[in-house]
Amino acid sequence: MRILHLVSCRGWSSDAYWAARVCTELQRRGHAVTLACREGTERLVIDRARAEGVERIQTLTLRSGFRPRADVADARRLAALLRDADVVHAHRGKEHWLAVAAARLSGRPVPIVRTRHIVQAVRPHPGNRWLYGRATALVVAVTESIRRQCLAAGLLAADRIVTVRGGADAERYRPRPADPEMRRRLGADVAAPLIGLVGGLRTMKGHDVVLDAAARLGAAGLHPPFVFVGRGPMEARLRSAIARAGLADRVSLAGFAPDLPAVMAALDVGLYVPLESEGMSRVVFEYLAAGIPLVAARVGAAAEVLTDGVDAVVVPAGDAPALARALARVCADAALRERVAGAARRLVVERYSGARVAETIEAHYARVAA
Repeated sequence: MRILHLVSCRGWSSDAYWAARVCTELQRRGHAVTLACREGTERLVIDRARAEGVERIQTLTLRSGFRPRADVADARRLAALLRDADVVHAHRGKEHWLAVAAARLSGRPVPIVRTRHIVQAVRPHPGNRWLYGRATALVVAVTESIRRQCLAAGLLAADRIVTVRGGADAERYRPRPADPEMRRRLGADVAAPLIGLVGGLRTMKGHDVVLDAAARLGAAGLHPPFVFVGRGPMEARLRSAIARAGLADRVSLAGFAPDLPAVMAALDVGLYVPLESEGMSRVVFEYLAAGIPLVAARVGAAAEVLTDGVDAVVVPAGDAPALARALARVCADAALRERVAGAARRLVVERYSGARVAETIEAHYARVAA
C-alpha cells in the first residue's frame, strides 16, 4: 500500500515517536510510506524520525492555529500527495482538518485515519462530530480509556474506532548485559539495586512522589540509589528538593540520554509513576521490551496492559507509602525481579512490539481502503 502519515509536532513527543515507529515498521512490511512533518523541525523531529528508520520524509508548513494562507498552501500540496496515496493517517487536529480539505481538493476518496494520542477529551461540537463521525474512516485510540471517552462524547460509531496500544522497538530495546561504566555514571551501588525513572522532568511525571518514597526507604534503613534520566523545566526545583530531603548521596540527575537502551540495561528497577494518564505511555513498553523489572502507577496504558505481580509491580498513582513498600519488596527479592522481567519481555514480543502494532494497523488500513 501507499501510505501517508502526517505529524505537526514541533518536538519529539510521543505522537511523533508513534508515527515514526509505525512508518518504519510498515516499511519493513513492504509498504511505500511517507511521513510529512512540520517544516523547521529538522533537528527536533525529522532527524529523530530518520534515526528511527523512516526513509521518505516530506515537509509542510503545518502552522499552529488557523493560518488561512499557509493552510490553503498546505491543503494544495497535500492534495497532490494524496493522489499517490491509498491511506492518509493524521496524528493531530491540525493535519486532520487539512487532510480532509486536501481529500476534497484531490478528487479522490482517500480514507483518512486519525490517531488520538492524548486523554484530553474532544469537544463534541457539530464540527468535530462531522470530522470524526463522517469525514474520517477510522480513529485509532492508544488506550481503551481514550476510545471509551470518544464513544461517550457521541463523536462516532463504535465500529469506527479501535484501540491499538504499545509500540516499542523490540530489537533495539531488548535484554542485554549492563555496561559497568554506564552503571557507574548513573550512580549504581554494588550493594543495592539501581532504580531509575526515565522521563522529562515535569510535575506530572511523579518525581516528587519518588523522592518521598526514597526518604521513607531511608527512614526504614534502606538506601538504594535512584537516578532520574531526562531533562525538563523542573530540574532546578528537583535539585533543591533532593538537597532539602538529604538525598543528594542517593538520588542523581543524569540529564538527556542519547543511548536510552544502554541506560535501561544499566538499571535494576524501572519506574513509571505519573500522577495521571499520559496516553500512549511509550516508556512503559520500552522498559518491558528491555526486560527491566518495572514498578508502575496504575494509570493510562499501564493500568490496561500490566498485571500486578506478573509482568510488573503496580501501585496507586501518587501514593508514596505504597511506592516505598513496593520498592522495598522488589529490591529485596531478586527472584521477583527476574520473574517479572522475563514476563514483561514476553508480553511485548507477543502483543506490543512495533512489529505487532504495524501488523494490526496494516489490517485496519486494508479494511478502510477496501
